[in-house]
Amino acid sequence: MSTSADAHPLFAAALRELGLEVAVRRFPDATRTAAQAAAAVGCEPAEIVKSLVFEADGVPVLVLMDGASRVDLDKVRAELGAQHVGRANADLVRETTGYAIGGVPPFGHRTRTTVLADQGLLAHGTVWAAAGTPHTVFPLDPKSLIEHAGGRVVDVREHTP
Repeated sequence: MSTSADAHPLFAAALRELGLEVAVRRFPDATRTAAQAAAAVGCEPAEIVKSLVFEADGVPVLVLMDGASRVDLDKVRAELGAQHVGRANADLVRETTGYAIGGVPPFGHRTRTTVLADQGLLAHGTVWAAAGTPHTVFPLDPKSLIEHAGGRVVDVREHTP
């Protein structure tokens, strides 16, 4: 266990601004995927928060999804009233959030964006999210995480028949 000193400087600044103390864990190997993060932390993939940036009619939007699920783009489109929704490219992710793909935290971004948080996150007592780098994660209860992210709780998870 370590402190927010291991977090990306932009994310560490956001934690200070929020007055939030979290135990940031640093791993020697990257935890870019939910499966890698879950294995490193020792939790289920569903307890990992994926912070995914999409473009909705050309405007970036952040979707917070549990690591065991996939985003249903049709549901995101309907939720936002958008015509077109697709994954943002790496440059747009970095420009919007200040972080590289694989290390995007749920809050503490360079710019304010709409945040949709899938309701499945609320099924867990604690979830783990990236702390600004592919090597760092932090735990938080999902309600607080969504609140700090300014997220709206929605159902945007892909349901398999």
